[in-house]
Amino acid sequence: MEQKRTGLFENGLIWFGAAVSLAEILTGTYIAPLGFAKGLAAILVGHLIGCILLFLSGVIGGTVRKSAMESVKMSFGQKGSLLFAILNVLQLVGWTAIMIYDGAIAADGIMHTGRWIWCLVIGALIILWILVGVTNLGKINTIAMAALFILTLVLCKIIFFDGGAAGNIFSGGEAAGDAMSFGAAVELSVAMPLSWLPLISDYTREAEHPVKATAVSAVVYGIVSCWMYVIGMGAAIITGESDIALIMVKSGLGIAGLIIVIFSTVTTTFLDAYSAGVSGETIFSGIRGKYAAVIVTVIGIIGAIVYPMDNITDFLYLIGSVFAPMIAVQIADFFLLKRNAERENVQIANLAVWAVGFVIYRILMRIDLPLGNTLPDMVITILLCLIVAKCTGQKQK
Repeated sequence: MEQKRTGLFENGLIWFGAAVSLAEILTGTYIAPLGFAKGLAAILVGHLIGCILLFLSGVIGGTVRKSAMESVKMSFGQKGSLLFAILNVLQLVGWTAIMIYDGAIAADGIMHTGRWIWCLVIGALIILWILVGVTNLGKINTIAMAALFILTLVLCKIIFFDGGAAGNIFSGGEAAGDAMSFGAAVELSVAMPLSWLPLISDYTREAEHPVKATAVSAVVYGIVSCWMYVIGMGAAIITGESDIALIMVKSGLGIAGLIIVIFSTVTTTFLDAYSAGVSGETIFSGIRGKYAAVIVTVIGIIGAIVYPMDNITDFLYLIGSVFAPMIAVQIADFFLLKRNAERENVQIANLAVWAVGFVIYRILMRIDLPLGNTLPDMVITILLCLIVAKCTGQKQK
C-alpha cells in the first residue's frame, strides 16, 4: 500500500497553525520598547534570517525522507546525534509546558474558571490532535485554521484600527519597558523560527513534494509569524499591556478571544509534542512516536500546572545557542561538503565544531550586534566546519 503523503496546502496549514501562537504575540510585546518603526524592521530582518534557515533545514530532512533528528545523524553520526535528540526532546517538553501555561493563563483571564482546568482542557485537545495524526488532520485543520484566521483578523482590526489607534501607533512613540537594542530585537525575531529548526523535517519528510512543501511552509510561517509579532508589539504600544488576556478583554473579544487562545495554543503545541515523540523514536527505537507525544503532553500539563513560566527570553536564547551551530554544521555538510556520516558512530570533528559554535554564540550574546547573534555565529561555524574538513582531509561520501 502506497504511503499517504501531505500536499502543499496541508503543509501550509500546519505552519499557519504553528505561527498563530500566543508565544509569538507575547514575544512581540517584548519588542515594543523599540517603537513601532524600528520594531517592525527588526521583526522583518529577524524572520528573513530565521526562515531561510528554516527552509534549508526542512530541505535537508525532506529530500532524504528523514525526520529532523534522523537527518542529524548525517552530520554527527549514529551516537553523536543522540545528544541533539535528547536536547530536542527536552526543549520540546519545555515548549509544550510553556504553551499550555500561556494558553491557560490567557483563557483564565478571559473566563475565570481556574488555570489548572484550562491546562487540562488544552492538554486534552492537544492529545486529540496527536491521536488523529499529522496525515489525517486535513479537514479538522482546515476548519480550525479558517476560524483562527477570521478571529485573528478581528483582533488585528480592533487593536490597530478601532478608536484611532492606527494614528497613535505610527507616531513614533515607544512603549514603556526595559530598553532594547535593535540587535536584541532581531535576535528575538530569529528565535521563534530557529526554535522550529529541529522539527520541520518531521513534516516535510511526509510531503509529496518535499522542497516545494518546505518553501511553502517557511513562507507561510514567516508571514504569519511576523503578523503575530506585530499584533503583540502594536497591542503593547497602544494599550500599555503585555498580558494577552488583558489585551483580549480590553479589545472586547470575549468568547471569540477565548477560541483564539485555545485553538492557537492547540495547533502550535501539537507540533511540539508530536515532534518530541518523533525525536523519542530516534533515542529509543522500540517506542511509538504517537504515544511518546501523548506522554510529553501529559508531562507538559503537569509542568504548566505546577511551575510559573512567565518570561521565556532566556529559554529562547538557550535554544538558539544549541541549534544554530547544529544546523550550521548540517548546512555545511549537506550543501557544501556533500558528505554523509550516518554510518559512523560519532563524527568527532563536527561535534567539536558545534561545541565551538555554542561557545561563540554565548559570547556573542554579550555583544550588541545589529543583526543579532545567530547569523554571525552560523557564518563562523560554517567556515570553521569547512576549514576543519579541509585540514583533516575528509573526503566526500
